[in-house]
Amino acid sequence: MAECVGVDSSTSAHTMDKSIILPPDEIFRNLENAKRFAIDIGGSLTKLAYYSTVQHKVAKVRSFDHTAKEAHSDKLYEISVQEEVTARLHFIKFENTYIETCLDFIKDHLVNTETKVIKATGGGAHKFKDLIEKKLGLKVDKEDEMTCLIKGCNFVLRNIPHEAFVYTKHADSEFRFQTTHPDIFPYLLVNIGSGVSIVKVESEDKFERIGGSSIANLPTPALMFSYFGQRFDELLQLASKGQHTSVDMLVKDIYGGSYGSLGLTGDLIASSFGKSATADKEFPKEDMAKSLLHMISNDIGQLACLYAKLHNLSRVYFGGFFIRGHPVTMHTITYSINYFTKGEVQALFLRHEGYLGAIGAFLKGAEEDNPNQYRWVENYAGSSGLMSVSPDMNPMQRARSGTFDMLEMDRLERQLVKLPLLQDPSSYIPDTVDLTEDALAREYWLFCFEDALDGVVQRAVASQPDLPEAPERAEKFRQKYRHKLQTLRHQPFAYGSLTVRSLLDTREHCLNEFNFPDPYSKIKQRENDLALKYYLKAVKALEKLEWEDRQLALVSGVLAGNVFDWGAKAVSDVLESDPEFGFEEAKRQLEDNSGVDIILGVIPFVRELLSRGTEVVLASNSGPALNDVTNVLTLDSFSYSFLLSSRLDKVLATLVRERKTDLVIIEGMGRAIHTNYYAMLSCESLKMAVIKNSWLADRLGGKLFSVVFKYEVPAGKPSQDCSASIPL
Repeated sequence: MAECVGVDSSTSAHTMDKSIILPPDEIFRNLENAKRFAIDIGGSLTKLAYYSTVQHKVAKVRSFDHTAKEAHSDKLYEISVQEEVTARLHFIKFENTYIETCLDFIKDHLVNTETKVIKATGGGAHKFKDLIEKKLGLKVDKEDEMTCLIKGCNFVLRNIPHEAFVYTKHADSEFRFQTTHPDIFPYLLVNIGSGVSIVKVESEDKFERIGGSSIANLPTPALMFSYFGQRFDELLQLASKGQHTSVDMLVKDIYGGSYGSLGLTGDLIASSFGKSATADKEFPKEDMAKSLLHMISNDIGQLACLYAKLHNLSRVYFGGFFIRGHPVTMHTITYSINYFTKGEVQALFLRHEGYLGAIGAFLKGAEEDNPNQYRWVENYAGSSGLMSVSPDMNPMQRARSGTFDMLEMDRLERQLVKLPLLQDPSSYIPDTVDLTEDALAREYWLFCFEDALDGVVQRAVASQPDLPEAPERAEKFRQKYRHKLQTLRHQPFAYGSLTVRSLLDTREHCLNEFNFPDPYSKIKQRENDLALKYYLKAVKALEKLEWEDRQLALVSGVLAGNVFDWGAKAVSDVLESDPEFGFEEAKRQLEDNSGVDIILGVIPFVRELLSRGTEVVLASNSGPALNDVTNVLTLDSFSYSFLLSSRLDKVLATLVRERKTDLVIIEGMGRAIHTNYYAMLSCESLKMAVIKNSWLADRLGGKLFSVVFKYEVPAGKPSQDCSASIPL
């Protein structure tokens, strides 16, 4: 979030100072690589979109074939850092007041773009057409506003897992994010701007406006200035302090209580502004504003309910200038929907509803590249997130702090899908604890990540000893990630449901932003080299054991390896204080044994399965896991899957389905405790992990280095013997 500077304190309440500074590393980033533009201009806000390419450093592994005669190194592999180019979408939202300054900034920083046309939508596209063409030298090509809106809505619902949320005013967590259904259609979109448009969306290209209303035109600028003397944000500020019951006539004001035979409670509004029509007195503007807001929201809510019922739709999304994340408007609409449908329909709001038109316009201009064939993920390092618009904040301060809002999305080159072995993919929630709702857990984990920040910075610098600018980049990473943690402490809903996984994702995004693909690469390589030297000894020791003892030793080995987890503070303290700490010490440290290591834990385990005739397929993680050293492995009649993310590579998911996997093992604290602990699969599963965090161990009623070993069989499916089963 970037702010304006140089504001004159004498500026009136209804004017904005146009002098701004736009740091190129924060606003309009990567303009030198921008290739395509789109713009959505509304009555007060402009949303700009463009595509760029970004260079990142990535860690690559090169292996050596020691069976070849030309082998000239004792190393089995080496890790090198290489450059990789990825695609990124940028969306910036700012007030129309700054459009000329922003266009000048873009023109000054635009380098070698081949773009000749800028796609435009929104009511202001015509108004600012000449200015855009003059400043940027691009031809304005206007797109249909509703088409852009729907395309943008489909895009965010498909690509951002926690895009939609329910607003519950008096709950511990006001924002309750919804898991997006695999099939996002059909749905109802209620767009509340100058008027109300109600659109039924049935597929990517099939939608129709089935209704609407002019009711939202009531709080026009003329009305607000003539009566309230306020802009819309200031009107909401007034409404948040008002009491509508002093202005509205309630059922109990007419009947002395509830009207039981009609099922009307006493506090139900019978007549908006009813008391103001019969009383000869002035009413506080706060109360009048609250009454106006209730009247509009209730009517829109009832209208939306009628259309949802008529077309048999249960998903209703609300967006537009009238919403914009304001608690007062979201609460009144939610109340109306709940009342008229008796809870059968939910009022859903979108984190990025302000960007829908710009996203849709961009997609229209990029159709030749078919951006929908890719998976796009939000880049937390460059995105502002859902900002609080607390009524306690002065409207002018709120407008100032929200001058620039950003959303960035990076393209994944691989298609991602949910694991086909989930019992119910539509209800699958990978994370065990929602830190958005659990305040105690949230504060603890935010403290943990902040406390670990210095260590991550040190290891990031150490991972690139030959690059003199590494300390400077590491310091920028520290500042960026600390700022994100502070934001999440005050606004835990900023990027959807806050979880341990999302905190790790945010840290990884910030590290990648400053070209640190894997701060632990040197440590991992050193530990793997030591493990490889120990491997033959470990295997020979296992071969000498009787069958039953060997099974127990194999499981102990799988668990023991994860003691070498530098992401766990309790473990890193041991490793830093005792460099000689080894695999056998790790097994002795266990309180019934611990974590996972690919060389001394997983490989011997796989070797045992191979000896039974089980076909084994190994697939490595797509990138470095900052809190782990292991890989993913999938087996034929035995699947060993690390489901740290809610989605898997489509190739891996296809393999799991085609091989008819009948057992999944999920291991490690990140994969079996922080995520997937409650995941229900359609096949048998074994979840095993070591608790390497003292706070978590205490909360679960155990001790540090205690073991979770959880075997589950789907309801109604008897356990069956197979060549890959393990006696428990």
